[in-house]
Amino acid sequence: MDFEADGRFGNKRVHNRLGPAPGAASSSSSTKVCIHWRAGRCNRFPCPFLHSELPEAATTKRPNQRDGPGGHVWRNPNSGGGGRGGGGFNKWGRGPGGTDGGVRHKVPDRPCKFFLAGDCTYGEKCRYPHTYCMSNSITLLTPLQGHEKVVTGIALPTGSDKLYSGSKDGTVRLWDCQTGQCAGVLPVGGEVGCMISEGPWLFVGIPDAVKVWNMQTQAEMNLTGPTGQVYALAIGNELLFAATQDGRILAWRFSTVTNCFEPAASLTGHQLAVVSLIVGGMRLYSGSMDKTIRVWDLATLQCIQTLSDHTNVVMSLLCWDQFLLSCSLDQTIKVWAATESGNLEVTYTHKEENVCAPKLLYSCHVARLQF
Repeated sequence: MDFEADGRFGNKRVHNRLGPAPGAASSSSSTKVCIHWRAGRCNRFPCPFLHSELPEAATTKRPNQRDGPGGHVWRNPNSGGGGRGGGGFNKWGRGPGGTDGGVRHKVPDRPCKFFLAGDCTYGEKCRYPHTYCMSNSITLLTPLQGHEKVVTGIALPTGSDKLYSGSKDGTVRLWDCQTGQCAGVLPVGGEVGCMISEGPWLFVGIPDAVKVWNMQTQAEMNLTGPTGQVYALAIGNELLFAATQDGRILAWRFSTVTNCFEPAASLTGHQLAVVSLIVGGMRLYSGSMDKTIRVWDLATLQCIQTLSDHTNVVMSLLCWDQFLLSCSLDQTIKVWAATESGNLEVTYTHKEENVCAPKLLYSCHVARLQF
């Protein structure tokens, strides 16, 4: 099978993969299978190694098979017949219906770089997969470049192939998850402090407001009320909560009558800016620069407990199983559990030295917690 010359291969000719011609002189290399052929990228002609899997012992020949040098069974992985699948092979090294056609191919360990760049001309005939999911491990595929300042929020709506990112450069960018290319830039009028999505809604916290977009109808709203930067957003009990720089937590409820978000409550108690929010069960947890965590009942919107074990800003909160995890600039991660009285108490403290990114600590070290 020959590939037409193009910008990727120049005039290099990729020969067919039937192996050496019948009657060719045998050598020690003729008993080995070409590893480059197995990977789908051998371009030697003639190749001294076999372009076929070695036959099984006492294999009975079937129709559409022929003997090669030394009695080996040869199959062309790019043609129909000769195997269980028949009808040729796709880019995964499998025949129609998911069969392997009798030949085991090694799936390339990386996606097509031309596909990632958005300009692969081979389509389904490309020998490299057109997908991002290639292994059980996490590897860097491609950086999404475009923001001019630090990225402060990302959102990947359920069922969507678009990723949203917000930055202190005052923009929200829309990225195509299939190509990794920026599909749009939206100025929001201020530094983005946080971002979340829920159903068709995208919420963006900026100074003195929360921007709202309906990604299905393209409707846009501007929720006023916050004073200063909005640092965190959360949704619980059909309410939208916003953590503000002045220490308040504002709540809005969507009205089907007006088709808008209307103010529902203002939760006060923190003495300094609220920088983290998380909802767990019927509780809202808030972390603040005043070094405390407050627990709010979502039914009554009243503060039912104040946690004061941290000695610096509480940067991150996470509800995990029946535990609450908190991360602070005091270089600790604390694990909280409910007692018989229903109040939260610290059951484990993890000390982390040389903290440079405290907001990420809980995700980096949760697997190491022993309690």
